[in-house]
Parts: sequence; C-alpha cells; structure tokens
Amino acid sequence: MDDLNAKAARDRKIRHVVEIIVLIFLFICFIFPFILVIINVFKVRADITTNPLSLIGEHGFTLQNFPEAMEKMNFWRSFGNSMIVTVSATVLTILLASMTAYVIVRNNWKACGALFGLMIASMVIPFQVLMIPLVSLYGGVLGVLNHRATLVFMHVGFSLSMATFMFHGAIRTNVPIALEEAATIDGCTKWQTYWRIVFPLLKPTIATVAIIDAMAFWNDYLLPSLVLGRKELYTIPIATQIFYGTYSTDIGLVMAALLLAMLPILILYLFMQRYIVEGVTAGAVK
Repeated sequence: MDDLNAKAARDRKIRHVVEIIVLIFLFICFIFPFILVIINVFKVRADITTNPLSLIGEHGFTLQNFPEAMEKMNFWRSFGNSMIVTVSATVLTILLASMTAYVIVRNNWKACGALFGLMIASMVIPFQVLMIPLVSLYGGVLGVLNHRATLVFMHVGFSLSMATFMFHGAIRTNVPIALEEAATIDGCTKWQTYWRIVFPLLKPTIATVAIIDAMAFWNDYLLPSLVLGRKELYTIPIATQIFYGTYSTDIGLVMAALLLAMLPILILYLFMQRYIVEGVTAGAVK
C-alpha cells in the first residue's frame, strides 16, 4: 500500500513538473515578440538588421529612436486624442452601466427584464455588421463624423452591454439588500444609497471594467479609422499604422512607436491587475 501511495505521489510530481515546463514554454512563445521589441528598440537600424537577437548591438545602446519616432508620428497630439477618447468613454461606460445594472437588479419590472435580455442579445452582434450602416447614418445623414465626441459615444454604446452584464452579477451577489434597507431607514434617498453604499462596494468590478474597456478603446483601430478622418484627430493606433506605412524600412523607429503606443495601457494594467480575477468572478458564484 505504501509503495502504491509513493508511486502515486511520484506520478503527481512528474505531472506537475511537466505542466510547469509546458507552461513556461508557452509563456516564452507568447512573450518572445514583446522581448524582441524591447531589445531592438535601443539599437540602430544596422544592428537590428544584422543581429536582431543580440542584447546590445555593435554600435552600442541608443535612445535616439524614441524622440525621432515621437516627432515623426506627432506622438503627443495622437496621445492626447487617445487619452481624451479612452478616459471619457471608460468613465461614461462605468457610470451608465453600473446605474443601469442597479436599476435592473433592484426592480422586478418586466421592462427591466426585457431591457437586460436585449442587452445580452446585442452582445452577439458583430461590429462588422453595423459599421457600414453606422458610418452612412452618422456621416451621410447626421454629418457628425470627424468629432471625438462621436467616437466616445459609439465606444460607450458598443461596450455598455458587457459592462452592464458584469455589474449586474456583482450587484446581485456582492451587495446585500440589508445595507440598502439600513441606509433607507437612516434617511438616504435612492441616489444617496447608490453613491454611498452600492458604488463603493463595486470597486473590483469597476477596476475590471476599466481595464477591459480602456484596453479596447486605446487599441481600437477600426472604429476610429471610420469616424476620424482629419489628421489632427488621429488616435494612437491610426497614427502608428500611418507611421509604419511611411517608415516601415526603419525597424528601430517602428519598434519605438509600438512601445510608446502600448506603454500607457501596460502601466494601467500593472497597477490594476490584482482586481481583474476578483472582478470577473464577482458575479459568478451565488
């Protein structure tokens, strides 16, 4: 019996080691392109071409790629546009989705159930189905394209259903109705109860929605390319794509532009990553 237990323990250890090795291999495969960008962004073009896998090129370490890329792609203008669109759309999505979910959860109206069902159903509609009618309507009929506000409202509209779904589960599971009843007894209105009791308890879900939507808004290329046609309104993905088309032969500049484009959202993720799992699973288990 002891031999069987020892053999089973050895088999478990072997399986565990094999799983770790496989995961490490997959991680290296996944992270390798990013590492390649990091080690080559500090080289001159000749060193990147001759030996892209070396840590330091023959001409040494250089930071020249960054200021040159920032100047040629008008980085700060594009960065400002992306920040305005991303922050505005993310804040509006969080506020509107959390309020909508709160009303749906705390009211047994048939209209709430129908609205929630329609929002869930809308999540399966691909954006590609809507983009041509959307541009035709907003551009040809209403004439409101080439405005950052139009892009913000479109982002909010497309992300609201998923955010409401996440807040719905979090409120139903993690916000006890007893707390709201106690606040009502103390004289709080529905509005005060929401802001002082419900909203602070949704911090993990708020952080998760903020990360997911901010990454989507910041990295989105298709919708901004349809809505924004003027150079002064270009966001980071559009500016990066145009920059790549112009300077595709200078790999160092291209990699610097890519690193600059991903850096802000990477910093946001690193600061808020601990909330992701907690927020995603907030409404999963009753």
